[in-house]
Amino acid sequence: MNELLLIVLAYIIGSIPTALIISKAFFQIDIRDFGSGNMGATNTFRVLGSKYGTIVMFFDILKGVFAVGLYVFLPHYLTDEWDRTNLMVGLGLAAVIGHIFPIFAQFRGGKGVATLFGMILTVQPVIAASCVGVFLLVLFLTRYVSLSSILAGLALPICVLWIWNDEVILYRVFAVLVSIMIILTHQKNIVKILKGNENRVPIFKARDKRKLNRK
Repeated sequence: MNELLLIVLAYIIGSIPTALIISKAFFQIDIRDFGSGNMGATNTFRVLGSKYGTIVMFFDILKGVFAVGLYVFLPHYLTDEWDRTNLMVGLGLAAVIGHIFPIFAQFRGGKGVATLFGMILTVQPVIAASCVGVFLLVLFLTRYVSLSSILAGLALPICVLWIWNDEVILYRVFAVLVSIMIILTHQKNIVKILKGNENRVPIFKARDKRKLNRK
């Protein structure tokens, strides 16, 4: 029963509509009425710029971290690693579902990548750091947040199954499912990338300006 209450609380934490709060507080708009219509960091970068996109991404990551950390309120899970892992994954997934289908925003949320990263950061920090490296490299090279998210998601099972060869079955299944979920939630972005219609985020303005000046 206590576990169920924590999972509900994790869902509520994930449901906090960070991008919507930021867009209404500073721009008096609903972020979902612009860009891709998505309430996540990627669309915030695109519509509101890198400053507010970074803020939204940071707080969306924290949602995953705080949700997973709720396990500390149940003493049993502090000493039992297997049960703790199961609960942490359950709490994290509840937060991700909350972000995608937020109760505070008519169940129209984001794609859950930042919150998912916060979850992985808490459960498996080394693997999370590897995925961040992939994300930042792809973002630097392409300025596609969506492509960065997709490739970072694909890097997760590669890290878990082969590079670190984690023997915990739960992690292996989780990594594969996460990768599949990220691909499914980015289907439209994949089509746009293939057609060359995907928008780039304005993160490296100085670099891009220098390139234009050389032409």
